[in-house]
Amino acid sequence: MQTLLDLKLLATFVRAAHSGTLSATAIQVGRTQSTVTMQIQRLEETLGQSLFHRSGSGVSLTGAGERFLGYAERILRLHDEAVSAFSDKGLHGSMVFGCPEDYLITFFPALLKSFGTIHPDVEIKVVSAPSPELNRLLHASQIDMAITSTPEIHDRHKIVRTEQLAWVGSKPALELHDFPDGAIPLAMPASNAMDHKAACDAMDEAGMRYKISYASNSLTGLIAVARSGLAISVMMQKAVPADLYILKSPMPALPQLGLQVVTSSTARSPAITAFGDHIRNLLPFL
Repeated sequence: MQTLLDLKLLATFVRAAHSGTLSATAIQVGRTQSTVTMQIQRLEETLGQSLFHRSGSGVSLTGAGERFLGYAERILRLHDEAVSAFSDKGLHGSMVFGCPEDYLITFFPALLKSFGTIHPDVEIKVVSAPSPELNRLLHASQIDMAITSTPEIHDRHKIVRTEQLAWVGSKPALELHDFPDGAIPLAMPASNAMDHKAACDAMDEAGMRYKISYASNSLTGLIAVARSGLAISVMMQKAVPADLYILKSPMPALPQLGLQVVTSSTARSPAITAFGDHIRNLLPFL
């Protein structure tokens, strides 16, 4: 008897493969975690292959799962193309999406790939800028949607996740005697970035002397300066490369920032709404 693949099971499998947790997948597909588990098991029984390694921290693809993922994504893509070609169903259109560079590098590939697998006919153009600039572009309707930072992390209706800021250097510990003039050299992002303000406020409140020795609008530039050992930088803790160190004392504590998804008042398309829902559902688990 010929084996038939259920598209719903394929969609659940693809989402689980990209999110790495069945709890995140359950939220995305609107099912309970136990239902998602049963769907994955049904697919594995249909194929006669184990697709995931299970652990307390989530799921990861087996060798068979990695091979099958490409097939599953192509099947779903062809399905959506066929539906779009012969009916008015399915999401179409384009949007301009904004995001700070550190979030763009850390989170956006998984968000875009998982959304694009389900909605291949939606075109997403990306603008990278600090949150205050993104807020200006949203207000002017020059971008449709953005992930932005806010220091107000207590409004759980708006905050999708929180991220810890961190001091970053080339050595595991900071020795103040390394700076003869007593001023700690800092490599900082743009002056309108929230990271910049948070770092300066923390230093001022601690009464610590500092000087902004390097400035860069690029996360890559800040990482390069930190690697050189010529200055201390500040960035989202999740974005710190493995070869750099997160510095504690004597550097003052830095705050957390909240991540929120903001849509322009003029952006009303179903594609924009769907992408916003997708980000809110998946981002907390990345």
